[in-house]
Amino acid sequence: MHALIRPALLVASLAGACTLLFAAAGQAIPVAQWNWMDIAGEGGTALLAALWCLIVLSSRPDGRVTRLLAGGLACIMLGSWADCLDEMIDIERGAVWDNALESLLPLGMLVLTAGLVYWRHEQATLTDHMRKRERLFRSHRPFDRITQLADAAYLRQQLSLEARREHQAGCVLVLFDIDAFHRINREHGHAEGDRVLQAVAHMLLLNLRNEDLLCRYAGDRFAVLMPGLGEAEARDAARHLCHMVTSMRHHAAGRRVALTLRYG
Repeated sequence: MHALIRPALLVASLAGACTLLFAAAGQAIPVAQWNWMDIAGEGGTALLAALWCLIVLSSRPDGRVTRLLAGGLACIMLGSWADCLDEMIDIERGAVWDNALESLLPLGMLVLTAGLVYWRHEQATLTDHMRKRERLFRSHRPFDRITQLADAAYLRQQLSLEARREHQAGCVLVLFDIDAFHRINREHGHAEGDRVLQAVAHMLLLNLRNEDLLCRYAGDRFAVLMPGLGEAEARDAARHLCHMVTSMRHHAAGRRVALTLRYG
């Protein structure tokens, strides 16, 4: 509920300022002359755009996509609301500010379109990330609670599938262990240990191919199934993964925690 307060105040302030501007600069049109169809259409558009703007601002983290989506919807809201107020308040013809407010409607559509384009790129990145997690499987399966990766049971299922496939080009299973993980748990607590597991899992995912499968095997051990690779290629890939984890700058209690992996 608290996440809605600031966006709601912002949207209400914009609509209120627009209303006050019209009230101060124009003359009220008699109710008998109001075009109720236009008022319902334009007012309804403004109301829905305001609602969508609230949903975007309250449900997404701040960033370029959020600002474009919310900004476009806010412009659509203001442009539609200005059109609606024109049906109830008579403004002097040629008023520049009135025309500027009404022109926010097409501008808002352009900004919203740009936001949707960037949102599409964002979704493509997330889909690719999830594809690496799921290895193109979207069925219900066992998963690890901490890392949200497949667990050892799912790995065994996939190993069985790989073994039964015909014309298999090769498949390598690599196991990774976090060095001195028990010390991290002892010195910083199990909650910090869970954060380390999540960070390492994320880094490994970012550096795997789409067809690779990453699982949390047990404890601080991760397993990567690499179909289509020979032993030498898998060894090079494993070295790269270890290097990327070592280059991470993980911090706990204000100081850096060095993370290293070993593979076998």
